[in-house]
Amino acid sequence: MGTLLLVHAHPDDEAISTGGVMMKAKAHGHRVVLVTATRGEAGEIYNMDEASSRPRLGVIRTEELKTAGEILGVDRIEFLGYRDSGMVDTAGNKDPRSFHQAPLEEAAGKLAAVIRDERPDVVVTYAEDGVYGHPDHIKAHYVTNAALDLLEREGWAPKKLYYTAIPRSMMQEFMKQMPVEAQQQQNSNMRIEGTPDKLVTTRVDVHDYLGEKRKAFAAHVSQNDPNSWFTTMASQIYELAFGTEYYQLVRGKAGSALPEDDLFAGIS
Repeated sequence: MGTLLLVHAHPDDEAISTGGVMMKAKAHGHRVVLVTATRGEAGEIYNMDEASSRPRLGVIRTEELKTAGEILGVDRIEFLGYRDSGMVDTAGNKDPRSFHQAPLEEAAGKLAAVIRDERPDVVVTYAEDGVYGHPDHIKAHYVTNAALDLLEREGWAPKKLYYTAIPRSMMQEFMKQMPVEAQQQQNSNMRIEGTPDKLVTTRVDVHDYLGEKRKAFAAHVSQNDPNSWFTTMASQIYELAFGTEYYQLVRGKAGSALPEDDLFAGIS
């Protein structure tokens, strides 16, 4: 049995970008470990009263993550203990408790302790752009690499490190078909450029897990705008957009001819 360890920034990130590979890993007998840097305290609130839920949003989102984790087959959930930094140029970025402000060596040490304990075969996090430029996603990228560098100096390394990816060509075509709301977001501070196609090494078919993947995202009730294009997306479009998960192998060797079709390809 191998171990898959994922490093995410906030509750719900795991379901959106990696929910399929998490369930596939579990279905194939692997251990699934989820490390989340923050508890999503700075996010928008939906489906509940803002005034009463804001002070305890971290607790609410922790419970939502536990529910999503059960759906996704997570064996262990760990938090790094930092506060959500919010978007670029917000007050949350300056909060000394935020992940954005955390000393790199300190945060890497916390993550390294979990990785050292689990000795995963495969680690997954974000590329340097953080998918859409969120400070916490970008910090997760640097913290994960710093933690792995630390462990490598100790004489150990996972067999593979992957970054989540969205092929740039697919992103461009997908956005042409999206509602105006989604296209407007692309012109805001949430712009997703996508990964250059030549860097995408791995394409995992997760159609068998799509229903549960969508349930896992829905478990994050406080973050689900009932009127958003994402929530109301037709099943056929959801299948097209999320039925395959894409990754970029950045450490370790590919386990098959490219593109690989599984994160554990070549790992016995």
